[in-house]
Amino acid sequence: MEEHTLPHQHGEYGEHLIEHIPDTEKFQIVASIFKQLSDTTRIRIFWILCHCEECVINISALMDMSSPAVAHHLRLLKSSGLVETRREGKETYYKASSSEKAQSLHHMIEQMMDISCLSEK
Repeated sequence: MEEHTLPHQHGEYGEHLIEHIPDTEKFQIVASIFKQLSDTTRIRIFWILCHCEECVINISALMDMSSPAVAHHLRLLKSSGLVETRREGKETYYKASSSEKAQSLHHMIEQMMDISCLSEK
């Protein structure tokens, strides 16, 4: 590993921190997830799916959007690992991923909006 020194010595933590900065790839994963949630529609869809499992048609009705538009947003959320699917016959059902990352984002969104989780009411 390459030896790094900081040009200015402001305290003891700077030099120590250099050894623990994660690789750029890990930050790229986080940026990718936040990019998906930078869209109001996707945040709303994700929030809905944190509280229930639904099909595209019902999500479309809840969002007052066309099914193709909702399907587009769901594809992006699924590709980022925030949404999971399950098929039953011809119907595909969507819900928020049970991963720790998705659940943490769910709670963060609610804290930032200062609302309570429906399951906690």
